[in-house]
Amino acid sequence: MEREDPQPGAGEVRVKVEACGICHSDAFVKQGTFPGLKFPRIPGHEVAGTVDAVGEGVTAWSVGDRVGVGWHGGHCFTCEPCRRGRFIDCKNAKITGISHDGGYAELMVTPWEACARIPDELPAADAGPLLCAGITTYNALRNSGARPGDTVAVQGVGGLGHLAIQYANRMGFRVVALSSSDDKRALAEELGAHAYVDGSADDPAEVLQSMGGADVLLATAPHSDAIAKAMGGLAARGQLLLVAAAMDPIPVVPMHMLSGKRIQGWPSGSAMDSEDTLRFSALHDVRARIETYPLEKVSEAFEAMMKNEVRFRAVLEP
Repeated sequence: MEREDPQPGAGEVRVKVEACGICHSDAFVKQGTFPGLKFPRIPGHEVAGTVDAVGEGVTAWSVGDRVGVGWHGGHCFTCEPCRRGRFIDCKNAKITGISHDGGYAELMVTPWEACARIPDELPAADAGPLLCAGITTYNALRNSGARPGDTVAVQGVGGLGHLAIQYANRMGFRVVALSSSDDKRALAEELGAHAYVDGSADDPAEVLQSMGGADVLLATAPHSDAIAKAMGGLAARGQLLLVAAAMDPIPVVPMHMLSGKRIQGWPSGSAMDSEDTLRFSALHDVRARIETYPLEKVSEAFEAMMKNEVRFRAVLEP
């Protein structure tokens, strides 16, 4: 029996998917571990495509518009955070690929407010990963309080980190890349790092302190030990900014924090934050390193991503 195309309801749009990035978070769906998840469910929250149908009451989008849909899959507009304009903190927020079907498909339906406009000069395959890894690092850095000329250390040169280095460079920061080996030195420098620290040969905290300390330490790789080792490299009033979903605790010595150092986590962002990310990326030529797969090879692509065999983002192209 042939499956019928999904139809948009009131307040929704249907998107013809042109590209969808694959993210480690998609494992929540495959493994059925996300709280409240209901099956059947199609994963995928790095979606780039074109609006091909709009539901009743939708005025923000028209058929033919290029749009992207990220992790933030809609909000209620009525809870207190929404009324204060903090849509990412919505108490009834939807998640693309978890609350409703995502982009591992040819067509998907999404709330209109989850869509971000894609600049014409940004190809769909390039736009996809920017809707997760891109917005997460860009939005964190632009809200960090750091000023051009400040030292930003990026822990990890992977899916998040390789984009964070580019954004930090384009924002005018002094960029130091931290990695666990010397393997990614050339890549980090090519991406815009002004200095590189090989954690297997040098103590990252000591190196950072020798440079005056990091005003921001952006943790992009989910390795608590590596994050903890670099924390000592923070300058007075420096900030550990967490975007990596590490599950193990990080030891903190309160005495070491009394110089005004702080620790903050940062979520990805709303659709408008995604739109800002896409515009900035197009303007300043920030691109993810991607490997593309046809939709029918989604299982192969997912397994390669989970085994860290992809450098650095896998993208499905229906």
